[in-house]
Amino acid sequence: MKKLSMEELNRLSIEDYKKAGKSPIVLVLDNVRSLNNVGSAFRTGDAFRVEKIFLCGITGTPPHRDIQKTALGATESVEWSYSESTVEAITQLKAEGYKICALEQVDNSIFLNEYQPEKTDKIALIFGNEVFGVEDEVLEKCDHILEIPQLGTKHSLNISVTLGIAVWDMMVKLKQF
Repeated sequence: MKKLSMEELNRLSIEDYKKAGKSPIVLVLDNVRSLNNVGSAFRTGDAFRVEKIFLCGITGTPPHRDIQKTALGATESVEWSYSESTVEAITQLKAEGYKICALEQVDNSIFLNEYQPEKTDKIALIFGNEVFGVEDEVLEKCDHILEIPQLGTKHSLNISVTLGIAVWDMMVKLKQF
């Protein structure tokens, strides 16, 4: 066994990435305060070729050195936009035919492993503030609220971890590999 070199990984250039087909997934960051979490969302978004990232409310936007620190250049490849209102962003996404799915802990959530989208669905995944989660008014507009089951003493996962798990899960379920 040997680790693959950068050449052997055969990664796309930024120009080729922008021309390449994208996954039917968009990410919506609802008032995410940590710029490192924003950067991580870009890096994960790049890895799975998400269509776009919506940065909403107090969520920081590129260019910023703390975003770049974790994004490692993914702000150059992944399309993004800013919206003051998360509700406005998801209203737009609903009009474009996206299923709106927040990752949050609520009384009627669906465990992520039990949620099965149709293979033709376009999915918008919403991730909330590190302390307060996804805003209540945003949750009311969602088609589904998904939860990652946890077994330990802590009540939540870091957004970057949740985002990675949720995007991977959707990629597998939408047969993007």
